[in-house]
Amino acid sequence: MNYRKATVDDANLLMEWRKIQLVEEGIKADKDIDKELEAFFQKKLAEESLIQWIVEEQTEIIATGAIVIYDFPPSYTNKSGKKAYVTNMYTKNDYRGKGIATGLLTKLVDEAKSLGITKMWLGASKLGRPVYKKFGFKETDEWMELEL
Repeated sequence: MNYRKATVDDANLLMEWRKIQLVEEGIKADKDIDKELEAFFQKKLAEESLIQWIVEEQTEIIATGAIVIYDFPPSYTNKSGKKAYVTNMYTKNDYRGKGIATGLLTKLVDEAKSLGITKMWLGASKLGRPVYKKFGFKETDEWMELEL
């Protein structure tokens, strides 16, 4: 298996993987989001506020994982204010349970640490929740959401 960092040249590939992941998570593909996804991946990869890793088996992509870096106001519990949101974690069905997601998380944590980030968070699917808990993520009641 080969782990490699995604580049702007991978944007179209990442778009397709994101759509597959969303559908597998039960989200109805009832809108064309290609233009928005392309703009997101192109911009975020270019400015390095998205760090995405790809796992390949020979020439086949089998998994991805990413962090999006956000700037928040510094606080007593997070001096830099920077936080990393874990996203786009997806492993092909045949490769699940082999430690690939844990390998990706390790790479993402190392990336975050190298940038001075001390806080990471995520929204976990039912399938991913055990992986994140085993890795050390803890559930909190901090977040509320408002749909506009």
